[in-house]
Amino acid sequence: MSGPETSGEVPAVREFWDELRKSTQARIGLGRAGNALPTRQVLELAAAHAAARDAVHVPLDVEQFAHQVRHVGVGEPTIVTSRATSRDEYLRRPDLGRLPADATDVPDNGADIGFMLADGLSPTALTRHGAALLTELVAQLADRYTLAPPVIATQARVGLGDHIGARLRVRTLFVLIGERPGLSVADSLGIYMTHMPRPGRTDADRNCISNIHPPDGLGYVEAARVAAGLVVGAHELGRSGVDLKDTSRGPALGATGVVELR
Repeated sequence: MSGPETSGEVPAVREFWDELRKSTQARIGLGRAGNALPTRQVLELAAAHAAARDAVHVPLDVEQFAHQVRHVGVGEPTIVTSRATSRDEYLRRPDLGRLPADATDVPDNGADIGFMLADGLSPTALTRHGAALLTELVAQLADRYTLAPPVIATQARVGLGDHIGARLRVRTLFVLIGERPGLSVADSLGIYMTHMPRPGRTDADRNCISNIHPPDGLGYVEAARVAAGLVVGAHELGRSGVDLKDTSRGPALGATGVVELR
């Protein structure tokens, strides 16, 4: 979307774009320098592109992240990896990211809720937000459900959680995973919830809460509140996915206060 000329910009026009930018992280009203973008905007775009590439390729510091997760107080994390043997293979072969290389260390727990914290397409997002989001999820769920110790997964896709959840033997699994970086946000985290996880589940069997990256995206407390409501609905309905709707921000709330069952 083209913006006004950089030189001779009318104050009212500049005020219009400045106000509109408060409601979006998209690049709008960038201005022009002749037939091109202003130098500042070109440099900012190049920096954002570099940040997005780094978010994809810089590996998760597993030891440091595991240290953060231990402090959440929900148990000693288990470390697993997918069958993708390198980052390049992970990016070229999504199917390998959905399969565990070895899950024998994952304990048979039988808890109500399990957590898999996965690097996904943005290890940066997991590093910045994973432990804090897990802390809020535990705060929302611990007084009502039994919680399995977390699993940290590298070179992981969402589908890997089906194998991990089945191995844990949990009723409901949350996958906290780094989302695909963009040129506005490189550190967005997503939550995928699957009730009764097992190999063969599809995206239609999951519920997703995305764009978690405070302060500009969804906050930890709000994301955990929605997730807790979805757990209630999944346990009442007996499944997750397309039949389970989040209505936590709607005008009419059901008995649980957050979900509508259809």
